[in-house]
Amino acid sequence: MDFERDLRDARETAQAMTDTMACRGPDDEGLWTGPHAAIGHRRLAIIDLAGGRQPMVADEDGRQPAVLTYSGEVYNYRELRAELAARGHRFRTQSDTEVVLRAYVEWGEDLAEHLNGMYAFAVWDARREELLLVRDRMGIKPLYFYPTPHGVLFGSEPKAILANPLAQRVVDADGLREMMAFVKTPEHGIFRGMYEVRPGQLVRVNREGVRKRRYWQLESHEHPDDVDFTVKTVRGLLDDIVARQLISDVPLCTLLSGGLDSSTITALAAKDLREQHLGTVRSFAVDFAGYTEHFKPDLTRSTPDAPYVHELAGHVGAEHTDIVLDSAELMDPAVRAAVLRARDLPIGIGDMDSSLYLLFKAIRGHSTVALSGESADEVFGGYRWFHDPESVGAGTFPWLAGGHFADHAGVEKILIDEVERVLDVPGYQDDRYRQALDEVPRLRGETGHERRMREVSYLHLTRFVQILLDRKDRMSMAVGLEVRVPFCDHRLVEYVFNAPWAIKTFDGREKSLLRAAAADLLPENILQRVKSPYPATQDPSYEQVLRDQARALIERDDLPYTQLIDLDKARAVIDQPVGDSSALSTRASLERLLQLDAWLREYRVQLAI
Repeated sequence: MDFERDLRDARETAQAMTDTMACRGPDDEGLWTGPHAAIGHRRLAIIDLAGGRQPMVADEDGRQPAVLTYSGEVYNYRELRAELAARGHRFRTQSDTEVVLRAYVEWGEDLAEHLNGMYAFAVWDARREELLLVRDRMGIKPLYFYPTPHGVLFGSEPKAILANPLAQRVVDADGLREMMAFVKTPEHGIFRGMYEVRPGQLVRVNREGVRKRRYWQLESHEHPDDVDFTVKTVRGLLDDIVARQLISDVPLCTLLSGGLDSSTITALAAKDLREQHLGTVRSFAVDFAGYTEHFKPDLTRSTPDAPYVHELAGHVGAEHTDIVLDSAELMDPAVRAAVLRARDLPIGIGDMDSSLYLLFKAIRGHSTVALSGESADEVFGGYRWFHDPESVGAGTFPWLAGGHFADHAGVEKILIDEVERVLDVPGYQDDRYRQALDEVPRLRGETGHERRMREVSYLHLTRFVQILLDRKDRMSMAVGLEVRVPFCDHRLVEYVFNAPWAIKTFDGREKSLLRAAAADLLPENILQRVKSPYPATQDPSYEQVLRDQARALIERDDLPYTQLIDLDKARAVIDQPVGDSSALSTRASLERLLQLDAWLREYRVQLAI
């Protein structure tokens, strides 16, 4: 958008920006241009395959008051359609896209408060000459913008904005700190001058500049319900949420790990499909060649997933498929390059990103939509550090305390000493922690452990969950797969956030409310299973290949990061014995080194530190 140029003459640049989103929308494309706005769209067709083309223009008696480009799903679109029809709106399609467009015509920016779903969209209002950017409440779908002297650039991912020559590819010290902090600060876009629309935020851009408004945020309220009623309410919400998120005009499946979260979603989906006479649920799981047979328990994973996956699939009668990967696939340079392009940043987590990408790529051959158990740990208090007094009491983000992520330090372990001092990542983390604490909505009279656990829940629901939601969205949309996250329904998040910690742990364990709500759905073995994070390969050959690649890399004479990386430190990490006690830490450092090199070259980044 530019108020000083006629963007009808900028179709080539707008098309180049749109083309970067081809992975997110493999089914169709469109481009609309007007005097001061150019809007592109790549479509992943889910609802009304024929009628939901975009950009979508509102046509009223020959006038075109609004143009929409929209990503995601609105799960209450049928109810909204009926309400808008009763208000006199006429619909040409059966798509949720048109419902969002007509909702804007009816309610303006207040439309966001009517929506239930995951979405990121932009509306150009030709009457007001104003652009509106809107992101869903929990930030499931990404949306970025980059102010220019006379307007703004925007896109679902940074790569769309960077395709415009007005956007500078500069990352300064603050951007590097954010990349290394393992804390996703709201609105921070890493690249200098770029911003991410905050979850639950509206951004309006007109001739007067950029204005922001939060249309949703977590609030604290008294929780009047006892344990039994709270469990019943959680179950009722989950029944409704999963039923809504099964709506699709294309093949749909679930992601299954055999844990409480994904098993609950799969069981609810199976139940709903069976009751609606719509057949059996289809499920997919990731596994590694030889992983189950040679599994070795570690600090975070006590059991392999496969036995639990198969038990749950059999229990609910799912049509199940294991996607089995080997180390050669995980180390394929083409896969690693695809993961980096999906991420736009060297912030990945190595084989756990590569395997997720490959899993989604395989699923896309069968389904276009998948339901995931992501975010249950943040909502219900499932991570081990929620229950570790040292981590809870630490004056920082709990996941950074107690050594929970000490093995994921990454490239900061091999920084030049002076760069490490200047960046001061621990100081940055402390600043961001205090900023987050200042936002926590307080409940009058709440003290002690209950007060602290409200803080901990807020930190996870506004900072930590964003890391995981962004990863899942990027890896899935990179192959044209839509992943839905039922546990992020804002009604459930609001309700459980305000339940006292004593109720959330009423049975003395993690995720008490979810376990009780799913008690009639799951086998006891799965119901009582201790949380096991997303799996990482245990094949020692994977680490050896990493070392070989890193060793070859740092011997090149065209390294783009000599102002950042201490090559002697890098060599010391590479030369550590394979499989020693620091193996995970070593892997993280080498993964980040390889990513950093590829990122600086491919994205032509200018470092300003």
